Amino acid sequence: MTETPPVVLIIDDDPQIRRFLRAGFDIEQFTVLEEETGQAGLRAATLRQVDLIVVDLNLPDTDGASIVERVRAWSTVPIIVLSVRASDEDKVRLLECGADDYVVKPFSMVELIARARAAIRRHARGTQGDPVVKIGRLSLDLANRAAFLDGARVVLSPKEYRLLQVLAQHAGNVVTHNILLKEVWGARNMKNGHYLRILVRRLRRKIEQNPKQPRILVSELGVGYRLASGDAD
Repeated sequence: MTETPPVVLIIDDDPQIRRFLRAGFDIEQFTVLEEETGQAGLRAATLRQVDLIVVDLNLPDTDGASIVERVRAWSTVPIIVLSVRASDEDKVRLLECGADDYVVKPFSMVELIARARAAIRRHARGTQGDPVVKIGRLSLDLANRAAFLDGARVVLSPKEYRLLQVLAQHAGNVVTHNILLKEVWGARNMKNGHYLRILVRRLRRKIEQNPKQPRILVSELGVGYRLASGDAD
C-alpha cells in the first residue's frame, strides 16, 4: 500500500512565491493547495484536510498572525509563517500565538522542506502518542520520564527533565523563552530569564559532546531554544 502524500496549503498573495513553493513541494511529493488571501485560505483549511499550512505574514486582507490564531481556535495542524520581517519581537509573537515555525524571506526550499517535515513529524508524534523522541545521541522516553545518551541513562533534576520534555514536544521547532519559563517555573517567574540560561547551561554539560558548540539543545538568539531535528552529532 502506497503512503498518502501529505497535503500542504499555501496562503500567499505573491504568484511568484506560490510557483516557487509549489515546485519545491511537488518535487517532495506533497499535494499542494494554493490560496492568495487569508479568507480564502481559512475556507480551504476548513473544507480540506491538510497536513501543513504555509502562510505569508503580510496578506492583502489580513495579517498572517491572525490566520494562525483563528486556525488554532479549532485545529492543531502545523503552521509555518513566511515573513520578510526578522525581528525577535515578530518571531516571538508568531510562536506564542500558535505558529509552529517561521522562515524569513529570502529562504531556501531545502530549509523550508526540512522545517515542514519536522513540524509534520512532531504533530504526528503528538497525535499517535509516540512516547520516545530521538535527537542524534539523545533519546527521551516520555512515558517513563527518562533520558538516555548513547543508551546510557542520564541523571536529570526534575527541572532539567521538564525543560527537555517541553522541548521534545516541539522537537525541531523553537520554543520561546517565555513559554519555557512558564512551563518549567510557572507564570510568576516569566521575567527571570537567568533561571533558564543557567538550566540550559547545566543541561548541555550532561547531553552535549561539546557544550560550547551545542548540536542537540540549540539556541535561537533573542527568541528561545529548540531540540535539533534530524541527526545531531
